[in-house]
Amino acid sequence: MTTIWRMMVLLLALVAGSAVAAPLPLHRGVNIHQWLNWSPLAPDGSYRWPPYQSVAEWLAGGRSASDWPASDPFTDIRALGFDYVRLTVDPGPLLATEGERRQEALAVLADAVTKLLGADLRVVLNLHSVSQVPQYGMDVVNGPARSDAIAGYIAMTADVARMLAPFGNDRVAFEPYNEPAHYPCDASGSEDWQQIMTATVAAVRAVSSELTIVATGGCGGSITGLTDIRPGFDDPNILYSFHMYEPHSFTHQRAESEADFASGLPWPASSGSAELTVEMLKAHMMAAGLSEAEQARNLSAVGGAIDEYFAENWDEARLKARVGEAVDWAKANAIPPERLFMGEFGVILMTPDGRMGAFNSDRLRYLTTLRQTAEANGIPWAIWEYANPYGMSVIEPTGPAVPDREMLGALGL
Repeated sequence: MTTIWRMMVLLLALVAGSAVAAPLPLHRGVNIHQWLNWSPLAPDGSYRWPPYQSVAEWLAGGRSASDWPASDPFTDIRALGFDYVRLTVDPGPLLATEGERRQEALAVLADAVTKLLGADLRVVLNLHSVSQVPQYGMDVVNGPARSDAIAGYIAMTADVARMLAPFGNDRVAFEPYNEPAHYPCDASGSEDWQQIMTATVAAVRAVSSELTIVATGGCGGSITGLTDIRPGFDDPNILYSFHMYEPHSFTHQRAESEADFASGLPWPASSGSAELTVEMLKAHMMAAGLSEAEQARNLSAVGGAIDEYFAENWDEARLKARVGEAVDWAKANAIPPERLFMGEFGVILMTPDGRMGAFNSDRLRYLTTLRQTAEANGIPWAIWEYANPYGMSVIEPTGPAVPDREMLGALGL
C-alpha cells in the first residue's frame, strides 16, 4: 500500500468516525407528556395490557375528541416549526415485566417512535417515572445506588436502548431519567446519583456506542444537579440535561389549596410590587365571591411567598446568569455548550378567574428571554408541553385544539 493510499484510508476513517462522534442534532422541541406517561390501569391496579394509550385515547383525554382537527397531530407539530419531540414514557410497564411481556411493551413504544419519525420529527425518548403504581414510581429512581430496584431499572434501560438503536443515531436519542431527587438536594453527601448515572451510561454503551444518551443531574434535574455531575463517563454522543423553572415562584404560580388564589407575580420582578400583586389578588377574590375572612386567610397563606419573590428580584440578567452556570460547567469539563439540553421550561398561564398563573404578557417576556438565552449558547430546548388543560400548553388548554400563536411567537416559531 502506497503512502498516499494509507493517508487516504486514514482520512476516510477519520471522516467516518467524526460522522458518528456527534449527538443527535436537535434545536427546537416540544414535550408530549399526556400520551404515554400514565399507562392505563386494570381494575386490580395493574397495568392494562398491552400497555399505554392509543393516539385517539390521548387526544380525547383532556377535551372532546371533536375539538381536534382531522389532521395528523404529529404532522401538525412539525408544521409549527418543531424539529423534535421529547416523548415522556412511564417506565412502569417495563419494570413490571420481563422477557416476552417486556418486548410487547417495547413494541408499543417502537410503534410510537415510528409514528413521530414518519412526521419528520426526531425523538428523545424520556423514561419519566410516575407513582400511580407505587412500586414502579419515583422511589425506584431515588433509591440507593446499590439497591436491587436500581439494578433492575438499569437493566431495563439497556432493553430500551436495544429497541431504539436500530432507528439510527441521526433520528433518536435516549434519556433514561427525569428529575431525580438525589444529592445535593438532600444534603446527605451521597455519591448515589453519580454512581447510578455512570452505571446507566455504561449499560447503554454496552448496547450501542452511537445512540445519543441524555444524561441528567440530581436535585430534580436542575442546573444545580447538572453542575454537581462529574462527567468521567463523557463521550461525544452524550447530551447533558437541565430543566429551567426558575424562579419556581414565578413559573408555577398556584396555591397549595385548590380553593385559594396565587397568581399575578410580574416578570421581571422590578416591573411590579408586592402591594400591586396583593391588590390584584384581592380583586380576583372579590370577583369570585370570597368573604373578607376568606380573603384574609388566603393572603396570609401566600403573603410570605409574594414578599420573597420581590426580595429576590429576579430579572433577565439573573436568568441569563443562571443558565450561564450550566455553560460554565460544560466549558470547565471540555464539553461544548451545544451538548447541553434544556429539556423542559415553561410558565403557567393565568386562568380566566385569576386563581393561578402569570399574566400572558409576563409569561411571554420570560419565555422569550429564556429561549433566546438558550439559543445564544447553542443549547437545544423543549417547551413544556404540547397539549394539556393545566396552563402550560402549546395548544390552547380548552375549546378547539388550536395553537397558542402568541406563545409560538415567544418561541421564535
